[in-house]
Amino acid sequence: MATTERGNNMDTFVDEKAASVYSNKGDTSGNSSDQIPFQKSEAEKKLVQKINWTLLPFVGAIVFIQFVDKSTLGISAVLGIIEDTHLTGSQYSWLGSFFYLGYICFQIPNNYFIQKLPISKYLGTLLILWGIVMALTSLCHNFAQLVVCRVFLGLFEAGTYPCLLIVLNTVYRRSEQSAAYGFLWLSNGTGTMIGAACAYGISYIDNARGIHSWKWPYIIWGALTVLFGILCFFFLPDTAHSRMFRLTEDEKVIVEERTRDNCVVRVKEIKMHHVWEALREVRLWLICLACFFNNLLTGGVVVFNTLIVKSMGYSSQESILFQICSGCVSAIFSIIAVVVARRTGQLYLAVVVCTSSSLVGVILLAALPPSGVKLLGYLLAWSMAGTHNILLTIIAANVTGYTKKIFYNGMYLIAFTLGNFVGPLVMLEKEAPIYQTGMIIYSIANAAVLVSLFINRQVMARQNKIRLANNSTHDVVDVNDDLTDRENKTFIYKL
Repeated sequence: MATTERGNNMDTFVDEKAASVYSNKGDTSGNSSDQIPFQKSEAEKKLVQKINWTLLPFVGAIVFIQFVDKSTLGISAVLGIIEDTHLTGSQYSWLGSFFYLGYICFQIPNNYFIQKLPISKYLGTLLILWGIVMALTSLCHNFAQLVVCRVFLGLFEAGTYPCLLIVLNTVYRRSEQSAAYGFLWLSNGTGTMIGAACAYGISYIDNARGIHSWKWPYIIWGALTVLFGILCFFFLPDTAHSRMFRLTEDEKVIVEERTRDNCVVRVKEIKMHHVWEALREVRLWLICLACFFNNLLTGGVVVFNTLIVKSMGYSSQESILFQICSGCVSAIFSIIAVVVARRTGQLYLAVVVCTSSSLVGVILLAALPPSGVKLLGYLLAWSMAGTHNILLTIIAANVTGYTKKIFYNGMYLIAFTLGNFVGPLVMLEKEAPIYQTGMIIYSIANAAVLVSLFINRQVMARQNKIRLANNSTHDVVDVNDDLTDRENKTFIYKL
């Protein structure tokens, strides 16, 4: 992990080892030898520690509760929700997808609100609303009622990642962002592990106060989400100059330099030419394709995780407990992705490691009967979490211009949503518990991720070569001009 050389703590999660930037002889071929190491001052190191300790607990808590809330349906599947609400297999698949119907419907207005409203107030409100919907799900008695709650849950959760992404883009240097996103997806894995451990205990609370086991996770996590929303509303540090960071005058100067490095200036003006520029770029569509294909598997595995494990001969409680292992794998591969990207200077190489591991896992799920090896395949399938991390880093490190970055993040979330929406639907009821068609589709999707991001890397490498050949990287650019990466000819893409 990124912190092992100086202790496993948040002080050094995003530390000086992340700080390598591209010089005027930047990387056009992907060779790390073309990079000039950037050395932070002691004052900046202390500032980064302060940022980590102030911001990352909020990020971790929000991502944790968001993933737990979203995955509670899978836990409830083995605790009686299917029987109590009289769901068929196809209806259960649709419930997994309906969450993302609300998710995608809110992406366009979400982009507007992010640019116009304070992030802390906006995100805090969304958290409170989805916590209320989460708790109300425990009152559902049929498919129609569950559909309404799932759609609204997706609607209010839709703003989570875009809000967190723009905050991380704003606060951290480009070279620090892979570690920051690693922490984000590490929180996903932690959410799975803690959520599964809690659900295991909750599974033994049956008919307490006349409430069935499957309802208790919705009640407990809904109340906790509302609490997090209140804390976020008042205390989330949502800008690099937030009062929560308690910046000294010297640190304010350092923050200005860091802002020039990450090329993100928060502005309220929506610049439509940023949007049109993004739409004309092949990079946008390649990243969206990779995101869509990667999340086909995510959508299917998250919704069907307990059912897949239970089909291998485990009890309901054991299948819930086993999610701790899958969460652990997600966390490990999130760390691996960060380490590979930072040690090699190659974002794409980190994608190859994680996506190839996931591909092997899905092939084992498709080809083998229930066995220990197939269970290993199930765990390997969760390595796609590392690919999520790198996809976000590719956008964060290679897209500038505030409106353009928000638009890229919004399009990424739309592709994320579509992938998660379609993913559960290819798990055909008639093929349970093998779901061979779904596993074959997921295998093809993993291969498509590798191809899409390879082409994307080559497009950026070619642009780097042109800029370096024209010697444009010697020009001086004022970051306050809010230029896009295409307008700023000094900008060198990270591969």
